[in-house]
Amino acid sequence: MIPEIILLALALFFAFIFLVAYKMVTPPREIKNWTPRDAGIEYEEITVPTSDGLKLKGWWIDRGSEKTIIPLHGYTSSRWGFYIIPMIETLAKSGYNVLAFDFRAHGESEGKYTTVGDRELVDLISAIDWLKKEKPSSAKRIGLIGYSMGAMVAIRALAEDERVCCAVADSPPMYLDRTGARSLKYFANLPEWLYYFVKPISKMITGAKEVNPMGYAGRVKKPLLLIAGRKDPIVKVEEIKEFYESNKKINPDVELWITEAAHVRTIQLMPEEYKGKVLQFFEKYL
Repeated sequence: MIPEIILLALALFFAFIFLVAYKMVTPPREIKNWTPRDAGIEYEEITVPTSDGLKLKGWWIDRGSEKTIIPLHGYTSSRWGFYIIPMIETLAKSGYNVLAFDFRAHGESEGKYTTVGDRELVDLISAIDWLKKEKPSSAKRIGLIGYSMGAMVAIRALAEDERVCCAVADSPPMYLDRTGARSLKYFANLPEWLYYFVKPISKMITGAKEVNPMGYAGRVKKPLLLIAGRKDPIVKVEEIKEFYESNKKINPDVELWITEAAHVRTIQLMPEEYKGKVLQFFEKYL
């Protein structure tokens, strides 16, 4: 009798783990009615084909500039994210073209599973390919501003795509295991140790590779503004600081701004200072 109870308990445990893993790689889609026109900005609905066969939905805002900035949302968010919309308005009204799109499995884009920073780089590279092909005169200088997962992708792109000139990375997870474990506790009130059972199943479902931006600290040699919040329960300031200290050995144009905000919340805590700092960075390097 006891072995049967143990087997049943194990079966229930692993069924629960599978459910948690599946929910992690199929986040709810954030889709809202807002468009740039609500802010008085003309735009174009676009579809970006990825190199692996997906269609990503987005907006193209043409301000007649040769400089384009691409905002990159975080996990579970979209181009309607609470930090993306004000940045679209700020950047567009400051004269920059803006290309905003939803990563795979987010917003209105195709894709069944998110890979939390792995194939999302394919999405960004495909968006830059689209920009270079469809709007070549607007793509002479390309900057990025990424949040959380999007910040991870921005850091990778600085190292891997020569077409990207500079980037802002707000609250970038540096060690995916640490951030994943903390996220389970913060968002789902589950113990952090559960992540180490969930992780292999989520990788099995998606086929994704693990991405740790810390490994790019010795590769990024372009202007980069890192933003970290002391009240961030998911990404520790010390981890972003570790990247900064390592990167500045080879990159004279890396900057670190530490605030009192929670995860990707500096734009809410101090909106005017935030927008000013970001614009100042792009004015200097883009």
